[in-house]
Amino acid sequence: MKETLFKVLRRGEKESKPPEEKPPKPKVRKGIGLIIDGPNILRKEFGIKLEDIMEALENVGKVRIAKVVLNQYAPQGLIEAVVNQGLEPIIVAGDTDVRVAIEAMEMIYSSDVGVIALATRDADFLPIINEAKSQGKETIVIGADPGFSVALQNAADYVIKMTSRGGPERGPNDF
Repeated sequence: MKETLFKVLRRGEKESKPPEEKPPKPKVRKGIGLIIDGPNILRKEFGIKLEDIMEALENVGKVRIAKVVLNQYAPQGLIEAVVNQGLEPIIVAGDTDVRVAIEAMEMIYSSDVGVIALATRDADFLPIINEAKSQGKETIVIGADPGFSVALQNAADYVIKMTSRGGPERGPNDF
């Protein structure tokens, strides 16, 4: 990467002996906290790939925390794929919704995360989106049809609708 050096002068200020200057800081991208509702999104009929979700989020910022909540019936191959993508698998007995909500709340109150990305189609997570927004976080929902909650899409700042090919299709609030 080529580094450009420059001097910024205030209006009317003459160039003088340069004080000790620090190089300009690179633009900081927003830290993203991603939670994937595995049983809801990672279904064969949707054909959604984890790498497609990660690639779609690169346009917004850097994924700082990424967790995939799965139930105890998740195949070993899926768990390995999650780990190979650098995501943290969380295996729960029974329903995954409570664990998704807990993980989301932890991210909402984390100072390292400016954007909450939730991959689900479930309208049950509408309160998570609303709480994130009330705490000043930007929100992204990632989902697929059929069954992608319209209320969830309308509440989020951004929508990424995954197509059956797995690639993102931007929604009405696209970025």
